[in-house]
Amino acid sequence: MIANQEYVIVMFWPMFNPMYYVFALPALILGLFAQFRVKRAYAKQQRVANRGKISGYEAAQRLLTRNNLGHVSIHEARGQLSDHYDPRTKSLHLSSGVARSASVASLGIVAHEVGHAVQDQQGYVPLKWRGAMVPAVQMGSWLGPIIFIAGMWIPQIPNLSLIGLILFSGTLVFSLVTLPVEFNASSRAVAMLHSAGMVSPIEEKGVKEVLNAAALTYVAAAAQAISTILYYVFLLNGRRRD
Repeated sequence: MIANQEYVIVMFWPMFNPMYYVFALPALILGLFAQFRVKRAYAKQQRVANRGKISGYEAAQRLLTRNNLGHVSIHEARGQLSDHYDPRTKSLHLSSGVARSASVASLGIVAHEVGHAVQDQQGYVPLKWRGAMVPAVQMGSWLGPIIFIAGMWIPQIPNLSLIGLILFSGTLVFSLVTLPVEFNASSRAVAMLHSAGMVSPIEEKGVKEVLNAAALTYVAAAAQAISTILYYVFLLNGRRRD
């Protein structure tokens, strides 16, 4: 979510330099493709009922119990695909479409979020790093581009743009740390569902389809951060040559 926010913020700068699109377009296309894949996979597997007729809410209860996570509370969240685990409150938040549906997609999404809860319980280091980075990244994702652009317009202030670039670079570090967190949670999800006997081999393929599509969105977020940073570096080098 942070990655998406920071990418929108820098969109007002391209009007000054068409080279922005050379850097940003490939990552933007990847992002749109990732969103398309997620929506298509979710819609497809949401129509497939799981063999146990287990709702997302019931699946969450079972998986939490199997992993000795009975202290984790379950709540219904607003919106579609807004499912997440909050390590601060030890709570699982499931969208209505996931919590109330007995679909293959719901099993995969719920198991993925329970995977994050297991990571938290076991002290999974990348998850700790990501959580610690959130406040700084939230600030840098919007403040960094503003400082960078201010530095481009006010060259009399030395290294102001470089400071903005460094602040914004936290979004890339955050995106890169997020990748192992999400991939690991998906691996745990498939393993949990398999060991619990909650999915057949065919249903397991459906779960993987949804989780793999979701994983691509995190790759796209990292690509967007990289493309923006490369564009900023290009602008800085151009100004120095001038």
